Order: sequence, then C-alpha cells, then structure tokens
Amino acid sequence: MVTVQIRKIRSMKIRNFVLAGIAAAIVAGCGKSKSDGPEEPEKPVTETLTTIKSGQTIKVMTYNIHHANPPAQAGVIDVNAIATVINAEKPDFVALQEVDKNTRRSGVNLNQAQDLAAKTKMSVFFSKSIDYDGGEYGVAVLSRYAIVDRTRYPLLLAEGATGELRSVAMISVAAEGGSGKFYFASTHLEVSDAASRMAQVRELLRINSGIQGPLVLAGDFNAQPASEAITALQQGFNPGCSSGCPLTSPAASPSRTIDYIFLNQQASAAFSVLSYRTANEAQASDHRAVIAELKYK
Repeated sequence: MVTVQIRKIRSMKIRNFVLAGIAAAIVAGCGKSKSDGPEEPEKPVTETLTTIKSGQTIKVMTYNIHHANPPAQAGVIDVNAIATVINAEKPDFVALQEVDKNTRRSGVNLNQAQDLAAKTKMSVFFSKSIDYDGGEYGVAVLSRYAIVDRTRYPLLLAEGATGELRSVAMISVAAEGGSGKFYFASTHLEVSDAASRMAQVRELLRINSGIQGPLVLAGDFNAQPASEAITALQQGFNPGCSSGCPLTSPAASPSRTIDYIFLNQQASAAFSVLSYRTANEAQASDHRAVIAELKYK
C-alpha cells in the first residue's frame, strides 16, 4: 500500500514539473515578443511584374552614377544617394554606367549593382567592362520586370587606341504581341577617342540588326547630338528626345547633352514617347539621370 502511494506521489510530482515547464516556456515566449523588441521585420513584398501589356506605360531611366561618389565629396561612396534618386522616380528599367563591383576605391565587399537592386527592389544584370582596382567596373541594368534573357556584348576600341574597353548589358522581358519580348540595354561609350567611339557605334548597330523586337538602348554616349557618333547611331535608332535633348552633364550646371535614351525601329513603332526629361537632382552624381515614359501601343 505504501509503495503504491509513493508511486502516485512521484507521478504527480513529475506531471506537475512538466506542466510547470510548459507554462514557463509559454511565459518566456510571450515575454520575448513583448519586452525584447520585435523580431527581424518581414522583408517588403514586391509584386513581380512579368509582361508588358498593350496600353501600358513604362518608365525608363539612364544614370551615370560616378561609382556612387558625389562629386562634391572626394573619396565618399554613397550608394544610398543614388538609390534615393532612382526610388524617387520609380522607373521600371534603369541603365547604369560607371558601376563598381568589389573595387578597393568603393569597397572590396561592395557590389554596387546588387546593392542598388536591393535598395530599389529590382532585378539586376551587371556587365563587366574592365578589371579595375582589385575588382570590376562596368555597366548594369535594373528591372522591375522578371528578366528572361541576359546578354553581355563587348565594345572594342579602334585599332591602335589605348582607351578603356566598354560593354553592353542587355536584358529581355516578356511583352504582348510581336516577338513576345522587350529588350533594354545599358552602355557607356569611349570618352577620349572619336575613332573608338565610332567603332563602338558600328558594333551597336550590328547588335541591333540581330534583335528581333523592340529595343531601348540607354546610356552615356560621350557625344553631343550633332556629333558624328550620334548621327551614325540614328541609322538604326531614334532618340527619345526628338524635339530637343536636355542637357545632362555636369550635373551641377549642365552644359552638354551626352546621356540618351534611344529606341530602335521596332521600339519606335511599338511605343509612343509621352515624356523625356532629366531628374531634378544634382548632388549624387556628376550626371543628371534621364527619364522617359513610353506607352506600349
């Protein structure tokens, strides 16, 4: 009889111990969520756009970001300032130039294209133009639409020239009608050698000849509207600024037009240009961002 009672007492103690432990765990859990501050906040949910549809308006931008170095602040790298300019405009596509990837001057752990993609909640494709300062340097594309294809094209110099190699970052996204694709590309042409710039324009025209669909080509072309390079490029592309191209450089007091958004013949037929302007911001980079609104017919 005594043995049975001892067993009952032990059983009750064990049960009470377990229940107490469960209660303590519940209290501790509640205490963590209330008194220890919120847990890691949920990441913003961004709608993934997939297809450009008839009647829809898209906004495109080109921006030479000067490796995120504000011109008035030597040695400072401020990716947030560039992201602020982009987020203020809310573009669907952005062509970026002078982008650093893991360079010593910007930060060996800083991939500027990826960082901007995260800060703007867009997809990204980076194209290296040259190896630079322990990392890479080139152009990139940001897209609010799901990227279908990514292609890098090298742009070489004229024979005997010694300037920087350049490249094109091109993506495609789904679009209603026609080929079912819309192409968007970023580039940055040679600054100091006109022969190399012309060679790069000829390569852009060759690339365009193989594109079966609307292509918007944007970037820093380092050439003014009446130049030989821009005149030659118009054999295959129409400038979005057909009624006059705004001044884009230097940002603080623009005196030259060297940044453009171009549409190839298919894009010119598929889109109406509703507006074309520069962003009203002059501190983040040494170029003004250029923005165009295009309505898909």
